[in-house]
Amino acid sequence: MLQFTPSEPLTFGVELELQLVNRRDFNLTRGASDLLTLIDRKKHTFDIKPEITESMIEVGSAIHRNHHEMLQELRQIRCLMLNCADKLNLGIAGGGSHPFQHWGDQRIYPKERYRLVSELYGYLAKQFTVYGQHIHIGVPDGDAAVRLTLLLGRYVPHFIALSASSPFHQGVDTSFQSSRLTSVNAFPLSGFMPMLDSWAAFQAYFDKMTSYGIVASMKDFYWDIRPKPEYGTVEIRVCDTPLQLETAVALAAYARTLAAYFLTRPELQPHPDLYLTYAYNRFQACRFGLAGTLSDATTGAQPELRQDLFATFDMLVETAARLGTQDALGYLRVRAMRMKTDADWVRDQYHQHRMLSAVVQQQCQQWREANEDWVL
Repeated sequence: MLQFTPSEPLTFGVELELQLVNRRDFNLTRGASDLLTLIDRKKHTFDIKPEITESMIEVGSAIHRNHHEMLQELRQIRCLMLNCADKLNLGIAGGGSHPFQHWGDQRIYPKERYRLVSELYGYLAKQFTVYGQHIHIGVPDGDAAVRLTLLLGRYVPHFIALSASSPFHQGVDTSFQSSRLTSVNAFPLSGFMPMLDSWAAFQAYFDKMTSYGIVASMKDFYWDIRPKPEYGTVEIRVCDTPLQLETAVALAAYARTLAAYFLTRPELQPHPDLYLTYAYNRFQACRFGLAGTLSDATTGAQPELRQDLFATFDMLVETAARLGTQDALGYLRVRAMRMKTDADWVRDQYHQHRMLSAVVQQQCQQWREANEDWVL
């Protein structure tokens, strides 16, 4: 029986997967073990751990009730990591993918879970050297988790477009704003959770998948959004890791505000045609970002993604005021009004420097710096 551990509603946290590069040619490097060893020698309580390949590292925030406190903690983590990385001559960068790395050069991190994933999925495991942000939102019970997972599905294109930062793949401009999710799509259990109406229905579904020998735990589902029963959260997994911490925190605050809106309106239910439009809308966000066109199953309209985002921000005004997230939503609104995402910034850097190694060098510098557009 898959038990759901309740948590305090609307508490939240993030996980950020980061790139480790050398400072000679700014290609990915197998630096996770050395960096973690050095970090572990420092006195700290932060959650910093390896990911599936040795050129990745993941940081997790504590559980928060305020996004300002989350930003403060993540800045402290960044300071610790940069201090250690500098001693190893490593660079750390955000961004959903490294623009010119080759997947065959990557090495699986020596951890039992990753070894099993590599054995099962073959080359897909190394191709999974992409970098995402996961957002966890606390919910009171499993029924709320199932309902919120489906309701947030309507807004997956927003999170993809706002975080998009992976326009290059294997040295080529993909013409996508976010190419990272293409690597995720290759896994057989990616996509979206089935349309279920309760935690009891989810348990029955999970038990059936287990009996078929398809899954052993929730980690086997690579869904865009999924319940996380051991944490008592709903986990949003579609975001590229942004280039700067401020954007990551603003995205988390946006997710928390959306969740608060729906948790206080139990009469709202997911539209039965959600999944008829889901793949199309998701593609539009990956390919065109904020300029994508959505198909709204609720109204039948086909708004520009950016206009749909603004309408949602307007819908959330009262909720944001109650939570104190107006500054975070304001920050995202300004970025959308300027039509300037991290993916656009990456392309601008390439056009300026004409070398992808120089782009990664600039990404490392972006990760070091505070975003001056962030106003508290």
